Amino acid sequence: QVQLVESGGGLVQAGGSLRLSCAASGSIFSINIMGWYRQAPGSQRELVAVMPSGGSANYADSVKGRFTISRDNAKNTVYLQMSSLKPEDTAIYYCNAEGYDRKVVRRPFNSWGQGIQVTVSS
Repeated sequence: QVQLVESGGGLVQAGGSLRLSCAASGSIFSINIMGWYRQAPGSQRELVAVMPSGGSANYADSVKGRFTISRDNAKNTVYLQMSSLKPEDTAIYYCNAEGYDRKVVRRPFNSWGQGIQVTVSS
């Protein structure tokens, strides 16, 4: 009932930049946390960056100083600005959002996007 649509990503050379976007829609009363995860070939899905609605961002050590997460709460949208990209950043990136349903009081939701490919060539 809550859908996340990701955009951006693609193929970039090492040292380049990309910006991912994720817009949430559907039966939303509020969104508490929005974030990004990624899954590289042969690896487990891992947290990249998350941002609570009223708090500071939390980043994986591997991306600190290179990636920036931001939110536009009025648009229910989260962004991930990725700079100084490395080949090891190659993965499918997934958007995630947690919050509460608009139609059912106190019903939480935890939704995922379909994933978007980021490929960094060496």
